[in-house]
Amino acid sequence: MHISELARRTGVSLRSLRYYEEKALLNPIRLENGYRQYSEIDIEQIQMIQLYLSMGLKTNEIADLFHCASDGQIKDACIQNGIKKGEKKLTEIREQIAILRRAESQLMDVVTDLKNSINQGDN
Repeated sequence: MHISELARRTGVSLRSLRYYEEKALLNPIRLENGYRQYSEIDIEQIQMIQLYLSMGLKTNEIADLFHCASDGQIKDACIQNGIKKGEKKLTEIREQIAILRRAESQLMDVVTDLKNSINQGDN
């Protein structure tokens, strides 16, 4: 399939698909006329890229994960690196959650105070 069909089927923009190729996340076959030729495997690859991006990974981190298993075998060093990166990302997410919980609590206090001031004005 051509890049426009891949974009349509995955919901990913042409620009993003070209960027993924630039970052070596996708490796389409190049036809003699220069067109990119994609397969069903590329759709799965894009779904994995989108999943990892939604988890907050950067494209270079995703590339590291993909290259670890490029020959179908996951290497021990890659596993250790994956664990380290995963634990780091979990720490970042937990820190963000803590910040959001504090913001939620403060906002709830403000809203409660505002409601109380309105109710006191009714008396």
